[in-house]
Amino acid sequence: MTKTDRLIEAFGKQIAQGDYVPGSALPSEAELCTRFETSRNVLREVVKVLSTKRLIDAQRHRGLFVMPREQWNYLDADVLEWVLEKGVNQDLISSLIEVRSLIEPTISRWAAERATAVDLVAIEANLNAMIASRGHPHAFHEADIGFHNAILLATHNVVIQQLSDAITALQRAIFDYTFRTDDAHITRTIGVHQELFDAIRRKNAVAAEEASRHMVLDTQDRAFAELVKEEVS
Repeated sequence: MTKTDRLIEAFGKQIAQGDYVPGSALPSEAELCTRFETSRNVLREVVKVLSTKRLIDAQRHRGLFVMPREQWNYLDADVLEWVLEKGVNQDLISSLIEVRSLIEPTISRWAAERATAVDLVAIEANLNAMIASRGHPHAFHEADIGFHNAILLATHNVVIQQLSDAITALQRAIFDYTFRTDDAHITRTIGVHQELFDAIRRKNAVAAEEASRHMVLDTQDRAFAELVKEEVS
């Protein structure tokens, strides 16, 4: 990680985790350079990156301002990680799950209609990786993400394909609230992914959409149950 990357992470976390009030003015460029012990060129690159994440509004001749929370780019993996690292954000988690329930069934339907032989090989390879890593949660989750990404690519829709990073960010963000390590859960998870793959392989768009919807609703139930548990505790 470069010095610029480290500063992006440090400054981004401070903003995302509430060290600076949304809507407020940030310290001057000179003060920030002193605070972070960096040059103006590096700081300007950091500001540029955080502006693309919608954390900072850099207004010419007016200075730097923290963007309102509702305008932050929550489809950015870094922003999601920084916000959730501070603690549970039930509204954000609920919103992420709602987005998944909206788009993933349609993506699965399109994949069933359009997947090529090459696409099917990629989807199945990730499914097999899930099966092979059932005793290793991190590897299992990475294979799960790869499975859904391969389905997204199988839509052959160039606009939807650009959502790949965003959908991956959504999956990573809710992983801690939905994953269980018990054998029954792992078996069930593999089973629903196998069902979805089989529907896509058979080019059964209706079954693929339904399997995906069932998968997302199951994830939603587990996530909400975990959020309620944390709220009570």
